[in-house]
Amino acid sequence: MIRFVVRGAVTLAAAIVAAGAALAQTPVAAAIDDLVVANRILADRGIIDAYGHVSVRHPANPSRYLMAYALSPALITAADIMEFDLESKPITPSERRLFSERFIHGEIYKARPDVNAVVHSHSAGVIPFGITQVPLRPVFHNASFLWVGVPVFEIREAAGVTNMLVSDTARGKALAAALGDKPVVLMRGHGDAVVGRSVQQAVSRAVYTDENARLQATALALGGAVTYISAEEGALRDKESRDSTGSESNRAWQLWKAMAMRKAASP
Repeated sequence: MIRFVVRGAVTLAAAIVAAGAALAQTPVAAAIDDLVVANRILADRGIIDAYGHVSVRHPANPSRYLMAYALSPALITAADIMEFDLESKPITPSERRLFSERFIHGEIYKARPDVNAVVHSHSAGVIPFGITQVPLRPVFHNASFLWVGVPVFEIREAAGVTNMLVSDTARGKALAAALGDKPVVLMRGHGDAVVGRSVQQAVSRAVYTDENARLQATALALGGAVTYISAEEGALRDKESRDSTGSESNRAWQLWKAMAMRKAASP
């Protein structure tokens, strides 16, 4: 009798472990969940509203990326996420309307193998720095990654007079070239594109780029000299960020996620 009880207990334990393994998320499912959260966070933080988009590189196939179809970011769910190749063509044909500026993502992923997430927003804070001769520079430590410089993409130089949208491969390639090896590129009269090694880092950078732009504009409006984060300080912060495996981005991510998802769940 004891032998049967023990054997039954072992069998039950094995079944529980197997069930747990079956329920565990695959890397793709986890990436999709993070992508949904990223959209909710960016909407909640005011970085994107009805427009703007975020993508992640496919965790199992670096020649593809994941992004929602054209939908307001605050409304996006896992069912809205699609898979694209780096030509920004959907892997599975769909009648859904696609983001016209998805080429931003595909061309950046082509040019930057180190990038695993891209955010495109029209955040109001950055606009003045794309339409004036005042460069965007870091003024507080959370945005110290801007020390490397923030280029401005002038779409007229790439495509002449347009509707201002990066809506084809050629414009996407020109934007990626303007970004170069930097974390952020401004888009004149439009917004910015922000990249990261992870979706958590890209979201954090998008939020802090906008906050830095607003703080810098306030400092400039006060008059007098502005003391910026130095190149040495910025480089040290970058090194610490790499050494800490993104712990600062993850800490902010957990807070912003809790806030955004709580609001999403509210009646």
